[in-house]
This record gives sequence, structure tokens and C-alpha cells, in this order.
Amino acid sequence: MPFLQLLLLAVFLPDGDSEDAFQELISFQIILTTSFYNPSWTQNQGSAWLDELQTHAWDNKTGAFIYLQPWSQGKFSNQELIEMEKLFYRYSIITISTCRNHVSDWWLEYPFQVQTVISCDSHFGEASLCLLRIAYQGTDHLSFQNTSWWPSPKGGRRAQQVCRLLNQNHVSNEIAQKLLSDTCPRLLLGLLNAGKTHLQQQVKPEAWLSTGPSPGPGHLVLVCHVSGFYPKPVWVMWMREQPRSTGLIFLAVMVPLVLLAGLVLWLWKRWKTHWRPQCIGFPLE
Repeated sequence: MPFLQLLLLAVFLPDGDSEDAFQELISFQIILTTSFYNPSWTQNQGSAWLDELQTHAWDNKTGAFIYLQPWSQGKFSNQELIEMEKLFYRYSIITISTCRNHVSDWWLEYPFQVQTVISCDSHFGEASLCLLRIAYQGTDHLSFQNTSWWPSPKGGRRAQQVCRLLNQNHVSNEIAQKLLSDTCPRLLLGLLNAGKTHLQQQVKPEAWLSTGPSPGPGHLVLVCHVSGFYPKPVWVMWMREQPRSTGLIFLAVMVPLVLLAGLVLWLWKRWKTHWRPQCIGFPLE
């Protein structure tokens, strides 16, 4: 019966030297999700991520950071961390009050979510390209650039109105500018400095297979799982070998055996002929 052999390869691809790859490009994101359930019930959820590794959570009741890694505090003093916490907490309060005061003006319908994403990249140890974006119900609405808010093309009329209002709020703009120009870059560089040893570690991927729902009779679905690798560059591929029939496999095994048996028989006959006793004649008297 023909069979199909598949070989799954999962190869970890470090980008050159581990220290060079560590310094080349790392992204840091702070995500604040504000859920408005009704006019009186609102909930905040905050987190911070270094690439795909979560470094912080956020206590929405106290406004305090929750440090998820031993090095998540960086090398900041307690006073510096408290000032950062206060800054993020003030921003969350402004977001809640602004949205509540303009529910009808901006055609907001309960329940809804507003998500703020602050991102900052590091290139070779230097922080750069800091962005602040706000999304409504998962769709980008506006971004903060060059000390002003700008509407997203997908935001439509609502985004334009929000930008006009926010650009009149100088306190909110000052907080946004400080987050981008000072707080986020300092957090990123502090985390890279404190967590350098951990972040330079490389873990090879583990790959395994499982079966998925069959699409029909005579079909088998294989699901590939790859996990446990760090950092994130990884290469996974399937390798297919051509089907081999049972007859070909039988011939591939039997032909060498027949040749070997023939060689043994020929050597045995030659040895027997060479060592056979010879008849020696003597003259008769």
C-alpha cells in the first residue's frame, strides 16, 4: 500500500550573534484597554510588552504597576516608578471622563471599548519611533504625532471630531507628549539594561503533530504545533518524500541479498577446487 512520509522541520534562526540580534530591533508596547459597560461602570486593563514577553500588568484600582519579571522595575528608583504610575493613572482618568462626557456627540453606544497603545522601538540600543494610537471597538481612530492628534482614515467623522476636541486640551497633549518623548523610551532602555542577560538567552523550538477534524473519508488533517522558542524568528516547513510501492521496496532489499549469495557461492567453489587432493603417479616395476 503506498504511503506518504512527511518530515516536520522547526529550525531556530538566530539573527547573527546573539548580542547583535538583541540590540538590533526590540519593540516595547504599553496597552491600556478601557471598557465602558454603562454610564456608571467602567473598567481599565493595562499591560506592557517587550516584543512578545509581558513585563507589566496594571492594578486598575490603585494605578500601581505589577512587575511580572524579576527585572521589570529596570534600574529606576521607587520615586521614579511612582511618578510614572501617576502619569499613566492621570491619562486613564482623562480618557474615561472625556468619553463619558461625549457619548452622544461622538455616537458612542454602550458597551464599547477604547484602546490606547503606546509603542517604542529600540535600534541598536537607542530608543526611536515612539507612537501613540487610539482605537475604538478595535478600529484605529487617531494618533498623536508632532504634538497634535490626527484622525485615521478609517475613523471617519467621529475621529475628526475627537481630534478637534483633544487638540484643544493642552493638559492631555502635554501628558501624551511626555509619554512619548520621555517615559516610554526610558522604560524601554531601562528594561533592556536590566533584563539583558535574560533577553539574550536562546531557546530552540519544540515541534509536534496532532490530528485535526477530517474533511472527508480517506483524508487526514495534520496540525503542526511549534512552541517554546525565544526569540521569535523561527522557520517551520514540511518536507515531502515521493511515495514508494511495496514491490520497489522488496526489490531494493532482495537484489543486494541475491548478489551477496552468488558471491559467497562462487568463492566457496573456487576454494574447493584449489584445495582438492591431486593424484600422483609412480612408475611400475
